[in-house]
Amino acid sequence: MTDLDALKAVIRADSAARGQTVSKLGYFCAPFRPASGPFSDRVIKVYRGLRDAAALDRLAHCHDDYVTALNQAGVALPQTEFHLLDMDGTRIPVIVQEALPSDSMMRPQMQTASTDATLLMMEAAGDVIATFWNNADQFDTRIGFHPSIRNFAYLDGKALFFDTFPPLIHYSRDEMGKMLLLFSDKALMRWVGPFLQKKVTGIQDEWYSAPETLVGLVGSACRLRPNDAEAYLDWGRDFTQRRMSRWADEALPGLQEPPRLPGYWTGFRKVLGLQGEPNVS
Repeated sequence: MTDLDALKAVIRADSAARGQTVSKLGYFCAPFRPASGPFSDRVIKVYRGLRDAAALDRLAHCHDDYVTALNQAGVALPQTEFHLLDMDGTRIPVIVQEALPSDSMMRPQMQTASTDATLLMMEAAGDVIATFWNNADQFDTRIGFHPSIRNFAYLDGKALFFDTFPPLIHYSRDEMGKMLLLFSDKALMRWVGPFLQKKVTGIQDEWYSAPETLVGLVGSACRLRPNDAEAYLDWGRDFTQRRMSRWADEALPGLQEPPRLPGYWTGFRKVLGLQGEPNVS
């Protein structure tokens, strides 16, 4: 049982007492790992609080359902807990997740490994994507998945997914579009975003499409290592035929040349300082 009072104390502590910030450039928050104490083996993710109690209760319910659904679909997750903490009169969503070795993050490994080694990582991440989508038919609800390179660890030859926020289950497209603004850690996004709600809403579409999640993974690899782009495109086309043939007609056209991010999302990332850096949100 998590000691919620101890968790509140860790969250209230100044940055020095908190310990290591895992990522400063996450879209929704900057996760941190306490340097000592009962949560030193955990990553803590603190999100914006809301005054809408019903919306927070729904968020908690959806997060629980999403973790359950990911596990049912065969996606391995680090141990993950969701809490709504009363902090100074405001309920704050907090995720407490088992910490993974810092050197297991997939993105920095992709940057430094040999081409052959990165293709093994892509195969491991692709296996998670294919496993999820080939098992997703069992869910009678809208469900998505955001398997970007920065949302994976690569450990002992396997890819481990760890991104559960926002919970991509039950919410309609319009509702999720509003959540992308509501829970953004960037004040600028919350200020500018409503004027571009249609474009912001479109950010999520890739996450709810089996072929687009695979194409997105390949696109990330191509941008990360442009000199190896042809190797990743070759891998993506082969993987589609082997593991995701149900979606081959949709995926293969997007794997003929290095996939590109939509221009509006590239613009948002530049404005917000999200230059493709590791994200543990």
